[in-house]
Amino acid sequence: MGILYLAALLVSLGGMVVLDRRFRLFFFDAPRRAAIVLVCGVLFFLVWDVAGIGLGIFFRGETSFMTGILVGPELPLEEIFFLTLLCYLTMNVFRGAQRLLQWRAGGAS
Repeated sequence: MGILYLAALLVSLGGMVVLDRRFRLFFFDAPRRAAIVLVCGVLFFLVWDVAGIGLGIFFRGETSFMTGILVGPELPLEEIFFLTLLCYLTMNVFRGAQRLLQWRAGGAS
């Protein structure tokens, strides 16, 4: 049961890849640019988390659904996958909305 949350994150990331591939939204449109944006976004939020942990604002939640593996004090392994999903989802939604608005305006994507 301790891997359930990580498995859900991985399945969700897989769904993001399928949508990205189908509609060429992010990595399947511009892989180099996408990699840079995704890494920068994940690093930004990891620094944010580490700062929050250092200030005593963020704490690791205890649940039987998580692996219990920590990559830092109060920083579970699942957080890295969650932040990756968050950034990937945001970019897919952004590019999807951008394309939809271009399509509605009659322009090519």
